[in-house]
Amino acid sequence: METKRDFLKKLGLLTVGGMVGGSFASAKAAGSVSPLSAPKKKIGLQIYSLGRELTEDVPNGLKKIADIGYSTIELAGYRERKMGTIEVADYRKMAEDAGIKITGSHVNPPVRKYTKENMGEIADFWKIAVEDHVKFGTTSLVQPGMPQIESHDDAAIVCEVFNKAGEIAKAANIRWGYHNHSGEFQRVVKEEDKGKRANPWMPVGDVIYDLLLNGTDPSLVFFEMDVYWTVMGANDPLEYFEKYAGRFPILHIKDRSILGNSGMMNFENIFKHAYKNGLDEFYVELENIREGVTQFEGVKQCFDYLNNAPFVK
Repeated sequence: METKRDFLKKLGLLTVGGMVGGSFASAKAAGSVSPLSAPKKKIGLQIYSLGRELTEDVPNGLKKIADIGYSTIELAGYRERKMGTIEVADYRKMAEDAGIKITGSHVNPPVRKYTKENMGEIADFWKIAVEDHVKFGTTSLVQPGMPQIESHDDAAIVCEVFNKAGEIAKAANIRWGYHNHSGEFQRVVKEEDKGKRANPWMPVGDVIYDLLLNGTDPSLVFFEMDVYWTVMGANDPLEYFEKYAGRFPILHIKDRSILGNSGMMNFENIFKHAYKNGLDEFYVELENIREGVTQFEGVKQCFDYLNNAPFVK
């Protein structure tokens, strides 16, 4: 199966606090409202969700996204100063013609191991990316790929690089953030603690995600939590909302497949606490579709689920 990293090159496990309780009941309640009678809410889509169904015909694909009801999109596939093979200005015009706004973008620098020696190279990359994303009209720019972190020193350098990227973006009035998968919930252990016996109740080492949150400047770096991957990393989104209040203004809303079709995600609880934490935007991301429908059909079902959900503003 094609991974997100492969796709971009080409163009644990239950939430604490009751996972099963909200999903099926909420889906049923949400489904009791007719899609035709529900007012359209501001719901965004990460276009990675559509893969080739979008890239094979971008102008018509963007119109389909808008027709479904999505208000905004988050890009994926920016490279070499283009979106796939399309020039920045042309892609923005296609979106505007479709009646949809580009508000965010996922972009990875060309290196995974950050060092003191290549910090300047990475900063130069972000300067160019920010320049192009000003032209896209985005308000947020997010790195979705985890750098190589095997020690506390690695984490410290990554935080320094992230702060610099945030500084570059902030100067252009763009928010810079980081998107997690499940790997960020692994731990790194200090030399003096290596060899100590670990157990589930007293794990050894520090969680990488926490090191990134603690080591970055909140005025420069936000975190776009992917709630599904947080759960898959055996962690509770709600605990992070409470522990790091204000750091998650944007979320990725994701389920095992189409939203609300599993018992894994308590979206009602997640949205309730996310709004209290300062949520101002979110994007649907659909991966690993299992229902035997097209990607466009899947993202429409995701939109309808959220648009009809009483817990989504």
